[in-house]
Amino acid sequence: MLGRQFEEALGKIRALDDPASPDHLERIESMLAGLAPIEQAIMATPARTIAGLGVKARHAAYVNSEHWDAPVDEIDWDARAVRSLIEAVCDVASIPLILGSNSKEEK
Repeated sequence: MLGRQFEEALGKIRALDDPASPDHLERIESMLAGLAPIEQAIMATPARTIAGLGVKARHAAYVNSEHWDAPVDEIDWDARAVRSLIEAVCDVASIPLILGSNSKEEK
């Protein structure tokens, strides 16, 4: 349930990313405000299943998206450890990790 809400909210935010639209930043900020309670619920809810752990991993990837801004061998050790853990959890949970252009999904 939280995972689906999180993905739907992120999808809506991504769809609003249109720099040509004069009010796109205001609309994105509004959607981000709506995302906050979902994020808080993800953080507060214990993961009791592999799927629940996957939801937490996808959220952690979203919050730490800068760890995918460069190839893994070009980021510092701490970022590499976080990225590796998140990717491993998503693999075990069979949940795709979809981030920026350097995510493992797009290599």
